Amino acid sequence: MINKIITSIMVLMSILISYVLYRSIEIVNKGGPVMIFIILCSIFGLAIAIEKRWQLHKAKIDTDKFLADILSTIRKLKIKEALEICDSVKSPISRILKAGIIKYNDSREEIKEAMGDAALYEIPKLEKNLTALATIAHISPLLGLLGTVTGLVRCFQTIQLKASSAVPVNPGDLAGGIWEALITTVAGLMVAIPMFVIYNYLVSAVNNFILDMERSATELVNFLSEGQMKPKLTEQRERKFDS
Repeated sequence: MINKIITSIMVLMSILISYVLYRSIEIVNKGGPVMIFIILCSIFGLAIAIEKRWQLHKAKIDTDKFLADILSTIRKLKIKEALEICDSVKSPISRILKAGIIKYNDSREEIKEAMGDAALYEIPKLEKNLTALATIAHISPLLGLLGTVTGLVRCFQTIQLKASSAVPVNPGDLAGGIWEALITTVAGLMVAIPMFVIYNYLVSAVNNFILDMERSATELVNFLSEGQMKPKLTEQRERKFDS
């Protein structure tokens, strides 16, 4: 509930900022009302890009070192310590591996299923808002095109009014419409091009992160299921039950 309220406040502030910029900056105002929506797209896109980059930065860990510590601890039959290591690291990778370690004495299929279920929860969080960023990158040039069309409409309206009153049309009469057409086109492209680059960068970063998750999960499954470890883990669990 609190997150929804914060999101609503941020959206309203973005709309207010866009309107203020539209009214206060002359060259933006000449682009017409469509410029408000283009500015909104730039604000939302920048906010999403910063949020996703910060999320990936926090989730990034030294996967090889972390996995080596986990496997080394399990090799010593210290399952509880391995789980504590996972809890101490705040990352999707650690949470997925923890789900597999909890099932250490089950079959290979059950271990994979447990980690797969954890991944189904973690991956959507990594991909969250990427679709919105792609949408912004796609609609920004379309908004610029819309502004171009409305600017041309203004030009032809001016020509029609001048023609009906038998007054010759001069370049100054068409300047407003031409300004609107060109400024919105430029603004739409200025927003769309960086957003495309940022979107592709973030998609690549998320895909690489998911590959790390899958590789780590596969190595853990193979380790827990290998012939030498499975009997030791089973024996340890039976000792716990006996005691």
